[in-house]
Amino acid sequence: MNKNSLLSMRDLTKEDIMNILNDALLFDDCYRDWQLPLKKALVANLFFEASTRTHYSFESAELQLGCKVADVQTSVSSITKGETLYDTIRTLEEHGYDAFVIRHSEDEYYKQLEGVKVPILNAGDGKGDHPTQCLLDLLTMYQEFGTLEGLNVVICGDIAHSRVAASNKTALELLGSTVRFSGPKFWEREGYPIIDFDEAIKDADVVMMLRIQRERGAKLEAMSDSEYLETYGLSKARYARMKKNAIVMHPAPFNRNVEIDTDLVEAEKSRIFKQMANGVLVRKAVLKRAFGFAPFEVK
Repeated sequence: MNKNSLLSMRDLTKEDIMNILNDALLFDDCYRDWQLPLKKALVANLFFEASTRTHYSFESAELQLGCKVADVQTSVSSITKGETLYDTIRTLEEHGYDAFVIRHSEDEYYKQLEGVKVPILNAGDGKGDHPTQCLLDLLTMYQEFGTLEGLNVVICGDIAHSRVAASNKTALELLGSTVRFSGPKFWEREGYPIIDFDEAIKDADVVMMLRIQRERGAKLEAMSDSEYLETYGLSKARYARMKKNAIVMHPAPFNRNVEIDTDLVEAEKSRIFKQMANGVLVRKAVLKRAFGFAPFEVK
């Protein structure tokens, strides 16, 4: 596997993470127009699951960096004929593609791609990892608080099925934050103990809500959407009890009036759409890293 691949937050050191975040910040400042030098890199995006934010922020990042982009239509590829993911990727590698962005429903799908020599960027694997989502979450917190050490982060919702929860737990604990989890007990995950949301929210710097992942089998156990919002979601009453300088986050897509009251999606404390903007900056940074370029120096 190429050493510049990004497969899991577990693969990154503190220094790696901060280099990516600083590159992302500089892409929004003095390196706004920077493009990949030497040649037009050819990048293939393969999304085996539905995606808006991840897919098109990657494509925006790729185009802004001067890459040539191919969106591989996985539903009409030879995978539908029984071809393995490995054989598909190796075929595209032989066709001259310089990097792959892949989202797949299988946990750790990338383990079957060990023989691929060009960089692979994991755009989400099953319930496993979502490293670039985690990095844009970290960037949003870093912009807000100027540090990631000592933050009190509460992640609430469908913990059992969330790769976002998994990636953020790994990275935030590495960087010195305290991470706690809340939500229905029937979505508790081993190693992610559930605590009471009303208690957790009182001293949280960051309240991150998660979508109910019905496509992965999540069910509300006979609870209505409105009942879920009042019991486990970010209601207006809970929002009012947050700390003055606390922020609300959500990896999106969000279900309005289910995990978050619709009026709170763009409320004063919300950074949800800021996260989306940060997605392009982070994905430019990880693409730059994938092609072997050193971290930026401040001009």
